[in-house]
Amino acid sequence: MAAAYDTYDYPSYWEGREYEHECEIIAIKAFLTKIKEIDTVLEIGAGYGRLAGTYIYRARKVILSDPSARLLKIAREVYKNQKNIRYIQSGMENLAKKIRRNSIDLVIMVRVIHHLEDPEKAISEVGRMVKNNGYFILEFANKGHFKANIKEFFKGNITFPLDIFPKEIRGRRTRKNTLPFLNYHPDVIKNKLEENGFEIIEKRSVSNIRSPFLKKHLGSELLITISKFLQIPLSYINFGPSVFILARKRA
Repeated sequence: MAAAYDTYDYPSYWEGREYEHECEIIAIKAFLTKIKEIDTVLEIGAGYGRLAGTYIYRARKVILSDPSARLLKIAREVYKNQKNIRYIQSGMENLAKKIRRNSIDLVIMVRVIHHLEDPEKAISEVGRMVKNNGYFILEFANKGHFKANIKEFFKGNITFPLDIFPKEIRGRRTRKNTLPFLNYHPDVIKNKLEENGFEIIEKRSVSNIRSPFLKKHLGSELLITISKFLQIPLSYINFGPSVFILARKRA
């Protein structure tokens, strides 16, 4: 069965988005410095391997998983000289059946959970696969980012920051033919992680200066440099549209 991203040119989506890409790399690299030993890494929703070059050098075994056979085929070509990579074509709902319980040192899941209507189930499945004291790098689309709060305030929705329910980004006309796209409240994700046995080690606010105007006039390189120093301070107020969390599974 074809996956949604089989018919979508996802590599082209990232053309011109060097700022967003590099900000995500910064967050992942920073988290990796806090993990001493990694034997096996699993990336869920790895796509064409956009992020894999960030961590493959750290692990003896790497598993790239994605529902799209087309994207995994691209990843195989990109990393054809890497002998330590295993590829699994699977959605989140079936992945746990293909991965042994308590066998993964680090799970990475970036730009995936916004397509899932049941984040708790996904986090629970990750908890099943991760070893005790293993790690989980999770990214989610932040419902309560600064721009969204300002926008809702001027609409007269002053209770928006307190609303914990997910926000569907798709329009009504496109919902039947596209994947869900849900922005989640940071407190909801935090609670789901803790309820499923994870403790949060560090949080980072990512893509904080995602502005076409600033990209054009200041350049992505300068914005990336600035953003590197803003990720932790701005995480305390959940400023950015994307939040990265490093969590550890309690023994």
